[in-house]
Amino acid sequence: MRQQTAGLLGVDESGKGDFFGPLVIAGVVADEEGEKILSGRGVRDSKLIADNRIMELAEWVKDNFPHAVVTIGPEKYNELYAKIRNLNRLLAWGHCRVIENLAEKEAIAQAVSDKFGKTEYIEKALMEKGKQIPVRQQVRAESLPQVAAASILARAQFVRYLQQLSSEYRMTLPKGAGEPVDKAAAEFVRIHGKEALAKVAKVHFRNFNKLTTG
Repeated sequence: MRQQTAGLLGVDESGKGDFFGPLVIAGVVADEEGEKILSGRGVRDSKLIADNRIMELAEWVKDNFPHAVVTIGPEKYNELYAKIRNLNRLLAWGHCRVIENLAEKEAIAQAVSDKFGKTEYIEKALMEKGKQIPVRQQVRAESLPQVAAASILARAQFVRYLQQLSSEYRMTLPKGAGEPVDKAAAEFVRIHGKEALAKVAKVHFRNFNKLTTG
């Protein structure tokens, strides 16, 4: 891994709008030289990149930059959401775990994430190491190479986890929260029962309510 000076930590997540699968938060640290290397490799917002390319880029990022990935599987997600009752606070909790994990071993000048709620959510949840790092949220933060790289790591892990769930339950669990997801959820319930949905899906979504009240 390349030696670098104190860098910017980009943090991003994947899965918050997907009924099936986990919530994944990732962070990548890079200094100014690292930014140029990331951009030169074609690192950009994961929403603009096909899944197969995301997998390739994710492995390259992990090989070349300090990083951390926190994966909150559906069962743990549902448990946390039942306690917190606020998605932005849950996201802040995940962001803080990433920041803390990297702050333990890397020199970080600042942490930046996409704006999803009050910055104080993150600041209040940070512990000793993390509180020493300035935290900034900004709109379209994925324009920064570090945040874009984090989005790629998060998406790669989300896709990998969703594929594992699909294999385990022997049916395709689609991304998103639209009509194809409703159809897949109904089929899942037919085969495995409503109780099993909490093992593969986020049960506070409207998709779940449609099944349980319909």
